[in-house]
Amino acid sequence: MADELLKSTNLPHDPERATLEGKNKFLGFWFFLGGETVLFASLFGTYLALKNSHLDGVPASELYGLGLVFIMTMILLTSSLTSVYAIYHMKNNDHKKMMLWLGITVLLGFSFLGLEVYEFYHYVNDYGHGFTTSAFSSAFYALVGFHGAHVAFGLGWFILLMVRNRKRGINLYNAPKFYIASLYWHFIDVVWVFIFTVVYLMGVVG
Repeated sequence: MADELLKSTNLPHDPERATLEGKNKFLGFWFFLGGETVLFASLFGTYLALKNSHLDGVPASELYGLGLVFIMTMILLTSSLTSVYAIYHMKNNDHKKMMLWLGITVLLGFSFLGLEVYEFYHYVNDYGHGFTTSAFSSAFYALVGFHGAHVAFGLGWFILLMVRNRKRGINLYNAPKFYIASLYWHFIDVVWVFIFTVVYLMGVVG
């Protein structure tokens, strides 16, 4: 069955849902996403409970700089848009353009991670805001760092799919994999919007 799927060239409009295996992948992904949502909700709750427990350290209102974080947000949201373009071309069986837009998505993702590493470096070296500085700093790095780890995982997922399927084209076997990876990337972007609002905006406003 897998060999037949790999050789398929006439794809339906929604190839990611055309087989039972593809539908099962969707079901498993939503269960996984439910667990991820609970984990992030716990981290958000912990951060909100500890955001004022900074001891003699720098409070959030003096620590965060919205300029850099806004740029990071725009980069990540743009990467979500480019992944939409990739899936659009997947549905139209255009392997070359799908890979192009996925490549752009990966580059944007690495740009986001690079800026996040710079942000952490800035906090540690200029403000002494390390992971063990206070309960506030531990909650901050746990939440934002956990999200960063998810971004890194998503990038690895995209890269692996691109490398393994660079010569295979789009078929009913790998289409669900690309589609679900894109959904995961959208989930990461949505979580970042909440981080931007709850951590940074509320932190600056007080």
